[in-house]
Amino acid sequence: MVQNLNTGEAMVQRLFGTDGIRGKIVKANPDEKAALLALHDERSVCPTLMRLVGEALGHLIDTLPGEGEAVVIGWDERPGNRALVEGVTLGLRLAGCTVTHIGICATPALHYGVLWHNARLGCMITASHNPASDSGIKVFDAEGYKTSPEFEDRISNLAYALSEEEREIDDIDHAELSQPNERSSLEWGRSHHPLWLTQRFTHFKHLFGISKLSPESIQKPLLLDCSKGSASSWFAEWLTQHGIETQEVSRQAKELNKSCGAGDFSPTATWTLEEAAASKHILLKSLKPAVPGTIVGAALDGDGDRCLVIEATESGFRVIDGDAMADAMLVAGTQQQQPWLIAASIESELALLSSLSRLPVKVSAIETAVGDRWLSHALRASLELNSQMPRLLGVEDSGHAVLPSPHPRSEGQWSLVGDGSATLVAYLLARGIAKKNLLMRRGWKQRISVQEVRREVWNGTNDLSNEIENIARTHFEGCGELTQWNRHGLEGEANLMLIEALLNGKPLSLGIRNSGTQAKISISLRLDSSLEHEVIAPVMPILANHLGNAMR
Repeated sequence: MVQNLNTGEAMVQRLFGTDGIRGKIVKANPDEKAALLALHDERSVCPTLMRLVGEALGHLIDTLPGEGEAVVIGWDERPGNRALVEGVTLGLRLAGCTVTHIGICATPALHYGVLWHNARLGCMITASHNPASDSGIKVFDAEGYKTSPEFEDRISNLAYALSEEEREIDDIDHAELSQPNERSSLEWGRSHHPLWLTQRFTHFKHLFGISKLSPESIQKPLLLDCSKGSASSWFAEWLTQHGIETQEVSRQAKELNKSCGAGDFSPTATWTLEEAAASKHILLKSLKPAVPGTIVGAALDGDGDRCLVIEATESGFRVIDGDAMADAMLVAGTQQQQPWLIAASIESELALLSSLSRLPVKVSAIETAVGDRWLSHALRASLELNSQMPRLLGVEDSGHAVLPSPHPRSEGQWSLVGDGSATLVAYLLARGIAKKNLLMRRGWKQRISVQEVRREVWNGTNDLSNEIENIARTHFEGCGELTQWNRHGLEGEANLMLIEALLNGKPLSLGIRNSGTQAKISISLRLDSSLEHEVIAPVMPILANHLGNAMR
């Protein structure tokens, strides 16, 4: 426990949000308590904070699966990351861990590096699609999966406890222990990642029953935007070598995620030709008109774990999101007459899951909380020791696609990972088979966020939650025949209120949840394509206004 310096109240707050720790990079604060409070009060991270997190991780490492005390660290090219890497390294080594640096890489390559090195723990220093002025940490266990919220709470509690102790480190020890025990001889970002993708490519071809990538309906060159991340140094060349002439455009960006990458796109985004040409986004303004239905571009996010594709339309361009890519993969994959299991987050298209019965074989579905962590969690129990790639797919409309990957050290064993480069390759393979037989008749969805709220006022089950449910139900009842009303939560979303129902016999879904990283609450409405969203959607600003008044 620590005290809030302003109020004097005892306080232990979670350090981790939905996907790790993120904040604006600042110089090291020698006061550990102040460094912890700054994450909450100022949304900032510094080497002192990272040292505390590293030290807590090191002390807790024996509670994780696996053996030994080896830790692998990778990072992306944010200007302040070197100091944060040194901070985490120092904390881990103070706790007795053996640390290996694998250098600049994408988050999925860190996952693979953990397995390759038989490490007990992996740390990726990144803030994903956030600006390069931000960074943070994502933590992976010995099997390459993101650690659980329960474990992250234990890290938070121990970090606060450590900040209460009197601990001094002399300059010599500080300098020595801030460096790793070992630096990997492999270039994970520029060398090992493309080799890994080539290996996975072989499995994807077998999965979809196709021998190669086809350039059909892909504009030459395909414009690729890797957000100036690790993949910008190799992925365009890899695609070109495998039959898709590709040009990387994000290298001209001033820095990681600056006017580039998938982080600036929403899953439902569309642009006219004029809007794209006038955009400051490097990929958008580089696009050329093409025959409708032609793939003209693709964008990864800064740490390379998700992908969105851009397609030409009659008037300009639109995003092909994670749901649409999953649609193509399922149609192509089920041609082999083998059953599949899909996990989809609560923000995915209702049309994706409701269309599964049209496939030629059984496809089971699981709905999960938001975050690729929960997609992997839902699927991992179905991994089997097998020489063939398991037919498992996790999807979020944001472009995360979790797919099996062969374990580098264990024959026939598989892991699960979201990798933007692999997502694009799998989609381009599947698309050639599936483009004339896609399942989804696109539904309708809308999200609204209410900013600057006190998140503790909402928990998904309290009086405010009941008020919101009653407002929504009254509105929906005025739109048609409302049946099968079901309000519930999901593992991984402690404050989620998810309402599912049928309106005139067609599915609708309303989800409300606090942000895990910011002072905001999000409202998400999903409707079947046959429902009149113009009549139903006016409930969204009503709910947002009620939440804003109650939570500010």
